[in-house]
Amino acid sequence: MVPNQTDITPYLPSVRGKYQKQEPLSKHTWFGVGGPAEVMYHPADVEDLKHFITNIPQNIPVYLIGGGSNLLVRDGGVLGVIIKLDNKKFQKVEVGDNYIKCGAGLHNSDLKKVILENEIGGLEFLCSIPGVIGGSVRSNAGCFGTEIKDVMISAEIMNNSGEIVTLAPKDFNLSYRSSFFPEDWIILSITFKTYPDTKENIQNKLNEQKKYRIAHQPYKEKTGGSTFKNPQGLRAWELIKNSGCADFHVGGAKVSEIHNNFLINTGTATADDIEQLGEKIISCVREKTSITLEWEIKRLGIKK
Repeated sequence: MVPNQTDITPYLPSVRGKYQKQEPLSKHTWFGVGGPAEVMYHPADVEDLKHFITNIPQNIPVYLIGGGSNLLVRDGGVLGVIIKLDNKKFQKVEVGDNYIKCGAGLHNSDLKKVILENEIGGLEFLCSIPGVIGGSVRSNAGCFGTEIKDVMISAEIMNNSGEIVTLAPKDFNLSYRSSFFPEDWIILSITFKTYPDTKENIQNKLNEQKKYRIAHQPYKEKTGGSTFKNPQGLRAWELIKNSGCADFHVGGAKVSEIHNNFLINTGTATADDIEQLGEKIISCVREKTSITLEWEIKRLGIKK
């Protein structure tokens, strides 16, 4: 960081996109908590992003956030620059024979309209995952028996030198809820394999998945999705329940009654409440079972 400097924008490259100082990150995450980004940068397009990446001083930290669905920003906020690819230039879609190329900023929920209009099957599961397309690779997102590694053909990334490279799934070493993905890589687009299907079949799958989520997961709550990864051969929610953690709460944060692997901001929680609750659960489960749960939700920023 630039020493004793309260405003880092004079040190940032001149861009065609937009800089926002002290942007509240609580507005950009599903938990609805957390402090501000020192600077949030909204690139105008890929060239603008490349100019930024190749010209920003190396001592200023840079982070990328997507839809904020699996992100917990701490109450002290984030020093440096947060990049958010929310310009329409990063939401473009290209449909071809048995493939679809989606910009990293496209919301997974907006993919529904595309696959229905073009009668494209195979990506219904992705439509039901909160967030944006770009965030799905880093965590190898998945549900209903399918993961990103099962449907991804390639991904276009920008590295910390501003170089744009197209990579195959093997280059990411995708595995359960994880990948080999350097923090300074930025996903620009992902190409998925698809197959022809009828609107009726696609809509039925989408309806079934939504119905399942409403019945088995907290719906329209302030949550970050699954909090902990499932240990091999086990289910995190069962470990939490069987360890006596189902009724745990800290401040305005509590364990979901519908699904014990979801933490809920009841409306008054701080990021610290949520993180303390998660750590309390980890400690309790470890004590009861000797198993250490691993956070699936990414935590970012400094404590207040």
